[in-house]
Amino acid sequence: MPEALDEARAARDHRLGFQTLDQERPPAALPVEGTLPDWLSGSLLRTGPARFEVGSRGYNHWFDGLAMLHRFAFAGGAVTYANRFLDSPAYRAARDTGRIAYSEFATDPCRTLFRRVATSLRPPEFGQNANVSVVAHAGEFLALTESPLPVVFDPRTLETLGVAPPAPGQMTVAHPHRAPRSGELVSYATHFGPRTSYRIYAQDERTGRRRVLARVPVSRPAYMHSFAITEHHLVLAEFPFVVVPVAIPLSGRPLIANYRWRPGLGTRFRVFDLDRPGASVTLQGEPFFAFHHVNAYERGDEIVLDLCAYDNADIIGALYLDRLRTGSPRLPEPALRRYRLPLRGGDATREALPAVGLELPRIDYDRRNGRPYRYVYGTGLPGDGGFPDRITKADVEGGPPSVWSRPGTYPGEPVFVPAPGGRREDDGVLLSVVLDPGAGTSFLLVLDAGDLGEIARAAVPHPIPFGFHGDYFPGLT
Repeated sequence: MPEALDEARAARDHRLGFQTLDQERPPAALPVEGTLPDWLSGSLLRTGPARFEVGSRGYNHWFDGLAMLHRFAFAGGAVTYANRFLDSPAYRAARDTGRIAYSEFATDPCRTLFRRVATSLRPPEFGQNANVSVVAHAGEFLALTESPLPVVFDPRTLETLGVAPPAPGQMTVAHPHRAPRSGELVSYATHFGPRTSYRIYAQDERTGRRRVLARVPVSRPAYMHSFAITEHHLVLAEFPFVVVPVAIPLSGRPLIANYRWRPGLGTRFRVFDLDRPGASVTLQGEPFFAFHHVNAYERGDEIVLDLCAYDNADIIGALYLDRLRTGSPRLPEPALRRYRLPLRGGDATREALPAVGLELPRIDYDRRNGRPYRYVYGTGLPGDGGFPDRITKADVEGGPPSVWSRPGTYPGEPVFVPAPGGRREDDGVLLSVVLDPGAGTSFLLVLDAGDLGEIARAAVPHPIPFGFHGDYFPGLT
């Protein structure tokens, strides 16, 4: 009886977002409450974990679940929805053998003693479980995670088509940037080996051809989920959450379990000059941790860098599934934080910003990325440190924040879509997938980005597990 009561309570709270979704649906129209803007013509594509168990074994961490693609297609004031598992080696092994066969962020497959010894000197073998973000590049749509092989998919059918050329390392980021001036897709990878290094690279938007901009040797590489770009520079924030490379293959532990919090190292900011490949400056700052950069831009002879910052790396441990599936998870609250980075060298300094806590940040990316901006949107926590239950709009110039929330619902990342011909930075809409445990389903939420007023919502016929990132692609209907 207690277990049945607990399951019933879980069906009415955030824990529903961490239950496996097996259903795959072809495109079908969704019922709409309110009125969708008639100019909204395109698709919101998202990826995220959807299966958290394989056979009798569960994955350990939110970041480990098997990836599923979701598509919301808008046209003529209507919206259709479809979803499909990413057909990765990790997914196929789970489906066909009933076991976890590939390493994930915090889960390793069960191996015999012989197998563990035989693979102890090799890096983990990942299964292309691209469950973090999506991007369009060189005519292809890619699902990304932190392992080096992007997965190519059809944006209309969600069919998995293959893989793109790998990143130049064993670990990369799922948040590449479009260079504001050249339009190249820019990213970095950590290449583990006898001489471990960070490798900064750019890919031509037309041909997909890659060029390496910088190689930086590093003895204790940091875990960095994202980075920042400006019109002329790229910034890596090396948080003091680091690993000794030889520990990864020898430890027998999942990848992230090898990293250690070393606050005495402080945070090292590496600033690379995009116009002079190989030229860089390194600055020292206070210890902190972040998953997501918000934006960065040049101001005189310094760079302004905004992030969603934590005092330490405890957030990674807080996102293990056994903790998230408790009735009252305690998540550290991120703070919107700004650092000033002098390009002539020295120390990074913190600049005051409005006291706003948010995660999964989004801005008017196409017009403001790498340039001065005013507004950032993200998810926010309730005051008791529970699971994110609101959408917050922050004004970095000091205006009061705005909030959308509805009791008992849990919104995801708010994706900004600019209105055609809009003059204000916040002239547009936000698209968010919201879990409604009381109804046992999710819905697509459309908000006015100016005042966070609700414009429309469209009910999905099932609950969508909590995911991470997606993007809107105009004209893709």
